Amino acid sequence: MNAQTQVEGYTTADGRKIGGVLMEMKNITLRFGGVKAITDISFDIREGEIRSIIGPNGAGKSSMLNVISGFYVPQEGEVWFKGQRRAPMRPYEVARQGIARTFQNIALFDGMSVLDNIMTGRLTLMQTGLFQQALWWGRAQREETEHREKVEKIIDFLEIQAIRKTPVGRLPYGLKKRVELARALAAEPNILLLDEPMAGMNVEEKEDMCRFVLDVNDEFGTTIVLIEHDMGVVMDLSDRVVVMDYGKKIGDGAPDEIRNNQDVIDAYLGVSHD
Repeated sequence: MNAQTQVEGYTTADGRKIGGVLMEMKNITLRFGGVKAITDISFDIREGEIRSIIGPNGAGKSSMLNVISGFYVPQEGEVWFKGQRRAPMRPYEVARQGIARTFQNIALFDGMSVLDNIMTGRLTLMQTGLFQQALWWGRAQREETEHREKVEKIIDFLEIQAIRKTPVGRLPYGLKKRVELARALAAEPNILLLDEPMAGMNVEEKEDMCRFVLDVNDEFGTTIVLIEHDMGVVMDLSDRVVVMDYGKKIGDGAPDEIRNNQDVIDAYLGVSHD
């Protein structure tokens, strides 16, 4: 761990505030049968930073993201969140802890409008029950109006006003990715997990998504954990990068450190392992 990350917090070169440790992965090992997807990996995620996880195909990145999100429970090691050891949780408990994510393969409701898809991100924040919502009267009506206002702000923020009533199934790929980001933001997460948000995009779509990721981090103060194969994107967006290869950690540090790490260079060039 470098000297910068040992202190409680710091300010980046562009003036953003990075706080203390929000989540810590301690000696994580994850197995599927006799296969180790992750082997004894430790790193932390600091409040307000953009933390990237990179590595060649099959390195274990998505498995690590699933451990962070609580979907996978490691056989060895511990996950600490806000200073406490995190026990195994159900998906709704993870959402209530303030962890939201997007997926490598888009997971939206194609037959529903953009607005309704984003509204599903508010479900864990709603207080009224199913019966009250079905009647849509009194408290339930007021609550839905309040949630709708918050969703409309996200729609404006991500510049998708023109498609708010369009069924998601009719949208091009790049806009679907933006709608999925909007739905994750609707949950008001402390940590936003982005699984290859630029995959399959053209240059213009990537530039737009990069801008929105930076804006989310800057304006909402959201901590972001990012998996991405585009190294230009990773190096431009990230405060710190952890590198995995064959389920092991081979690098961890600022983008400039990672660029010059020989183990990382060898992994991406396909140099054989002794």
